[in-house]
Amino acid sequence: MTTGAARRPYRMGARAEAAEWTLKRVLEVAVRLFTDNPYDDVSLELVATEAGVSKRTVLRRFGSKETLFGEAMTMARDEMIAHRQAAPVGDVPGAVANVVGQYERWGANRLRLLEQEHRIPVIAEWVQGGREWHWEWVEQIFAPQLKGLRRAERRRRIAALVVLTDVYTWRLLRLDLKLSRADTERTLLDLINQMEREA
Repeated sequence: MTTGAARRPYRMGARAEAAEWTLKRVLEVAVRLFTDNPYDDVSLELVATEAGVSKRTVLRRFGSKETLFGEAMTMARDEMIAHRQAAPVGDVPGAVANVVGQYERWGANRLRLLEQEHRIPVIAEWVQGGREWHWEWVEQIFAPQLKGLRRAERRRRIAALVVLTDVYTWRLLRLDLKLSRADTERTLLDLINQMEREA
């Protein structure tokens, strides 16, 4: 005969799994909605409806739209960082393929946030953090190409590499000029190599 005490851990485990699944689902929906729509157009009600839960569930877990946005962006950021950190240090073609691959997945999200940074403080904070991280990524991944450069020259070279690997450059080549992904990567690689040859 099964006692209530024996059944309780199973029920609690199942409840915890359900809560974790619900949290993940809400965050995934929030990332999509904040990517596809202006911040002002995304409500807790909309997130709850799309996630198949009640607004009360979302409110109880996150407390506010700003907190939900922050946690959703944290989840997206962690995925982006894991992807970018896999770029091979010093391998320019590999780094270019890595960053273009990320923009293929997250470019729309980044561009939507950039459109709103000047009027929504919470977005401005995330955008600034992304800019700082991207600069650090360039310093890390292109460290062999930066070796031996003096301070001002090094800063100019990093700035150029930041621009060439920026989401706006990807948008110009890939979306505005309609280059294929492969041609976008080739163009960025040509520009970086040309800069290296002229240095």
